[in-house]
Amino acid sequence: MTANTPKLPIYLDYQATTPLDSRVLDKMMPFFTEHFGNPHSAEHRFGWQTEAAVNVARGQAANVIGADDDEIIFTSGATESNNIAIKGGAFALAGKKKHVITVKTEHECVLASFNSLERLGFTVTYLDVDNEGLIHLSELENAITENTSLVSVMAVNNEIGVIQDLKAIGDICKKHEVLFHTDAAQGFGKIPLDVNEMNIDLVSISGHKIYGPKGIGALYIRKGVQVIPLFDGGGQEQGIRSGTLAPALCVGLGAASQIAKEEMEKDADYLAILSKSLLENIKLNNIRLNGSVDHRIPGNLNLTFEGVKSDLLIAELKNIAISSGSACSSAKQKSSYVLEAIGLSKEEVDASIRIGFGRMTTEAEIEYTAEYITETVRKLS
Repeated sequence: MTANTPKLPIYLDYQATTPLDSRVLDKMMPFFTEHFGNPHSAEHRFGWQTEAAVNVARGQAANVIGADDDEIIFTSGATESNNIAIKGGAFALAGKKKHVITVKTEHECVLASFNSLERLGFTVTYLDVDNEGLIHLSELENAITENTSLVSVMAVNNEIGVIQDLKAIGDICKKHEVLFHTDAAQGFGKIPLDVNEMNIDLVSISGHKIYGPKGIGALYIRKGVQVIPLFDGGGQEQGIRSGTLAPALCVGLGAASQIAKEEMEKDADYLAILSKSLLENIKLNNIRLNGSVDHRIPGNLNLTFEGVKSDLLIAELKNIAISSGSACSSAKQKSSYVLEAIGLSKEEVDASIRIGFGRMTTEAEIEYTAEYITETVRKLS
């Protein structure tokens, strides 16, 4: 690890956030300076310019999932999108139906939204997953009743990278005339998504998970689906999400969406190579990959190193940035409910780390990381 050692430290926490793609930044820069108009100012050129740019970005995001431009509203990120979709969708049908369904391994903001609905008198079913992290479709269908209004199942799990069968879930929801929402923060731009083919009614999107800026996201709302806004204001974004949009951030999300759409296959192939290289070059016997081997994105490896506590391992691995789970809850030092849900013991959960890599990761960084982890685990074992 001398002559070919890459620049340190190495960033390997791509599920927490991604670096801003320089091509995205180039598109954003003019909207911080010369094109600074309020996109909601309809009386002059400054507003028209930014409104036009925002609408281009709206179309770029829509194109990734096969939606129409006017089915996309901009938000501050996936957390807000999830809250609007879940609560707003449930509230819209609360006069007729008050049962909703989700999965025990959802992102914390989704589970918190459903907990909030429970406090407001809704009945919530939390589906189990198998040891690969996948739901059983029969259990989903059996859980749906005449009182069910909404089902929420994430596209790609943020901790273990598992991809749910969205097409099958969408078919079940359509059959029973139930709204289907998916938190696609980790899947948008990384796996093929088609809202019409998959019968998805609501999709949550995050900018900073696809090499775009932080502080911007989007929500796809199928035409005809009613969502109650969560706060009041000037009625922007079709009255669903009031507040002045930030044109630079919208443009950034749009540019990142377009690049992700165009380079999706290339990125996936490259990450598959890196994933294979990392697993092959970690020379240890006490290692296990968590989550489905076949139904997963290649840029997320959740690994258990039996007998080695993850907090000690991460502390020793000073030259690489990795995590033990979700960035949204890691600071709270809670045990991973996702890993517990797939059957890991507390000792196994405490011995697990998440390694995430992406478009900017190099093969040299992966080679270094594999050797570095091998040496460090052996030292701690």
